[in-house]
This record gives sequence, C-alpha cells and structure tokens, in this order.
Amino acid sequence: MKRLVLSGVESTGKSMLSLKLARLFGGALVPEYGRTYTEALNRPLTLEDHRAIACGHRAAAARVMAARPALVVEDSDIVMTTAWASMLFGGRDAVLAGIGSPDALHLLLLPDVPFVPDSVRMFGQAEERLAFHHIVVAEYMARGLAFVPVGGDWALRGARAVAAVKDWMG
Repeated sequence: MKRLVLSGVESTGKSMLSLKLARLFGGALVPEYGRTYTEALNRPLTLEDHRAIACGHRAAAARVMAARPALVVEDSDIVMTTAWASMLFGGRDAVLAGIGSPDALHLLLLPDVPFVPDSVRMFGQAEERLAFHHIVVAEYMARGLAFVPVGGDWALRGARAVAAVKDWMG
C-alpha cells in the first residue's frame, strides 16, 4: 500500500487536489478531519482540540487502510495538525510532535494562489499565509521528512502534482 499526503496552508487546493488524485490513480481518500472537526465547533480551537484532531485523523486513515487499497490519499496529516497548533499557540506541542507521519510521498502545496475565504479559514493575508507556510516547512524539517513543493496557478499545480505522483508510482 502506498500513501500520498497533501499538505499546505489554507486555500491552496489540498481538498480538491486530494480528491482529483484519488480518482485519477484509483486511490482511497482520507478527507481532512480537522476541517470536519472545526466546522462542528462553536468556539475557538484549543490545543486539546488539535490532539483530538490528530486522533480522529489517525482513526479515519486506519478505517480506509483496513480495506487494503493500493493507494491511500490523505488530505493533510499530523504535519499540518502540528503546524496549526504551532501557528495558533506559538510553539511546537510535544504530544503532537511525537505522533509519526506515514512513510509517504508528501506534496506541499505552496501559497501562491489566491486565498478563498470560508467559515473556518483564519489566515488570509499574504504575510500570514507566508508565516504559516514557513511553520509547515519547519515542521517537515523537524520531522526529517522530504516533501515535493507544488505551486503555480490552479491548472499548473494540478499538472505538477499528477506528474510527481506518476514519477513516484513508477
């Protein structure tokens, strides 16, 4: 079983591209658990919420993997959950940092497309997006994980992601 993880700050196309890649390559999708969790809240996120999001995402991934698909496509993972907590609370949480990320192809979507606001997105200003992006990159570095940066307009980033997955799958 191969795993593909899409990461990136808000409004970089993770959810759309995860679904597209899962369909194109016949993979099983693990949706972004953090979004579902956050949409159900009626209060600000806490550090404990991020720990719950990490557990919820792991459980969702385990359910998908139980079917033994050839490819699992994850819309975000613990890297993004840890980066979110760092962005919101000003430091890296040891509990989240201790949760492993899967052996996978990690695509990091760059914040070079327009921000599209919605009910749960928080960081729409260019400076905020860049600061958050740097936190995500730092989280990858802290974990010793390689990633493939994917940028460009919507069409170009889609084509670049497809090319990266084709190359990885052989």
